[in-house]
Amino acid sequence: MKKITPNPPEVPTSSTSDPVDPIPLSETAQRAVSARLRNPSHPDPVSHVFTIVPDIDTPTLLVHASETLASINAMTTDLAFELEGSRRNVALAMQQLTVLAELLVNRALDHLDQPDGAGESQPAVHH
Repeated sequence: MKKITPNPPEVPTSSTSDPVDPIPLSETAQRAVSARLRNPSHPDPVSHVFTIVPDIDTPTLLVHASETLASINAMTTDLAFELEGSRRNVALAMQQLTVLAELLVNRALDHLDQPDGAGESQPAVHH
């Protein structure tokens, strides 16, 4: 019986980039983690990529967190409408968790805005 489709072309054995060997990377990561555990006062080099000024007040932090969550909500909603099936369900679940977190942050902001004792007169709502 004759083969109708041609054989796939041979892939050259040498490539322009060398593959990354995961063993040395794993050993490097282990050394970094071990050094960090031995000396916790040594600053984590990755943590300096994104920093938050230490003296920022709580309401400002919560406002920025709320705005970030609102952005994530919009992005995941847009993404969900581009997906189908189980991937769409995952995106919608992420969107719902984001909305829940946004509601929690906004409630915390509301509590900060209330004068002392004003929040105690309102009944607790549990979901």
